[in-house]
Amino acid sequence: MFESITSSIGSALSSLSGGRLTEGNIRDAMAQVRHALLEADVNYDVAKAFTHRVTEQAVGEQVLKSLKPAEQIVGIVYHELVNLMGPVDHSIAVRRGEMAILMMCGLQGAGKTTTCGKLARMLKEQGHQPMLVAADLQRPAAIEQLRVIGEQVGVPVYWEEAGKSTPVKVCQNAKKAAKSQGCDVLILDTAGRLHVDDSLMNELMEIDNKLMPHQALLVCDAMTGQDAVNSAKAFNEALELDGVILSKLDGDTRGGAALSVKAVTGVPIKFIGVGEKLESLERFHPERMAQRILGQGDIASLLEKAQEHLDPEEIEAQREKMLKGKFSLDDFLKAMHQIKRMGSMKSLMKLIPGMGQVSQMLDEMDGMDPDKDVGRVEAMIQSMTVDERRNPDKIDRSRRNRIAVGSGTDPAEVNDLLKQFKQMSGMMQQMAGLGTGDQLKKVREMQADMMNPGAKMRTEKQRSKRGPADKNVLRDKKKQERKRAKQQRKKNKRK
Repeated sequence: MFESITSSIGSALSSLSGGRLTEGNIRDAMAQVRHALLEADVNYDVAKAFTHRVTEQAVGEQVLKSLKPAEQIVGIVYHELVNLMGPVDHSIAVRRGEMAILMMCGLQGAGKTTTCGKLARMLKEQGHQPMLVAADLQRPAAIEQLRVIGEQVGVPVYWEEAGKSTPVKVCQNAKKAAKSQGCDVLILDTAGRLHVDDSLMNELMEIDNKLMPHQALLVCDAMTGQDAVNSAKAFNEALELDGVILSKLDGDTRGGAALSVKAVTGVPIKFIGVGEKLESLERFHPERMAQRILGQGDIASLLEKAQEHLDPEEIEAQREKMLKGKFSLDDFLKAMHQIKRMGSMKSLMKLIPGMGQVSQMLDEMDGMDPDKDVGRVEAMIQSMTVDERRNPDKIDRSRRNRIAVGSGTDPAEVNDLLKQFKQMSGMMQQMAGLGTGDQLKKVREMQADMMNPGAKMRTEKQRSKRGPADKNVLRDKKKQERKRAKQQRKKNKRK
């Protein structure tokens, strides 16, 4: 998400980093930023007001006369992005002895029923006892879908047969059932429509009046752009929404809805759906999203993912093996599995400062896919015997051929993997005699290799496919570098 807007805003702000800043070139850069926002499907009035506020602050005397004016402008853009999307309160108030009622609403196809399950899972992990309510009697498959999701999450689902009750009665009966079962959060999965209409709003307002939910949350499809903002505005006028959940933010979305919803409706985005799995629901943090948009990564989210998915005992055991130089291909495979639990390699790279652009470059390069590379490495290691994984030096030509056939790769790729692992093992043995600071430096280097273990092999493959023109360009580039180095040495001698 946000790749195009990140690239456009980045190029606009980078144009201010060289030379002297003037009111003219600042306004030109802000015009580019406004264009980037509009291309990302941000509401026109929101984009115009945003760039106006940034420009007013950026052309101030304090910024233009500062030592690093370009950095100050980036700071202004960052704070305005945060103000545009926040503040956000993620809490769902549950008082002791009382039951919190959450009414989920949205149009058909927005992912409302799945989001109900994701929210129930999140609340259960926080120590609550939620119950899901199948109040969508319009869509025949909605009840069965919610029952399946409830089983997967491990929470009770209240449902009644369609045609024998009304949504309001289902919700009222569910409230009684939840109290008898000791549930403290009731999540109402209400009906949706293909578009906002009077019958939908009347049904929702009736549930709202009878059940008096503590919070009304709207699920919007982020891929619909301004349509999501318009539907949020219509729902808010009828129900006074307490928050928005943006679904499908991991898809081919330009980010306009995330940047426009709060400004247009006054309703904050509380959560975002970043995948189809039931654990793929995250709290929406304006500060972190602003960092991602400006290409600064999101270390806080990366650390949260690490704490949630990585096993501290396993990490410590692997660290001990590293320091003793006893790290095997089995341990390497375990380390990759741990990292994969946190998400795809591409999604993790986008959270690391400066790696977002690398991820985008890999998308644009033919055949470069970190996740596929990891899969190939896994297949090669899993095609080895236990003895070969523990003693890779035993792998000769015939064994390499067998491993390549078993993993669907080339013998050359198997050879490259073994070379890389041997280099890493040697580095680990060197670490045993180093101080703490130097050890940390080596660990960071190895972690970078583990994040994308197949990149080196893919690069070698790319080199082998280069045509004469590519080789000529590289040769000329190397000549120029040698020439510059020679000139620099001459200058140093004169000094």
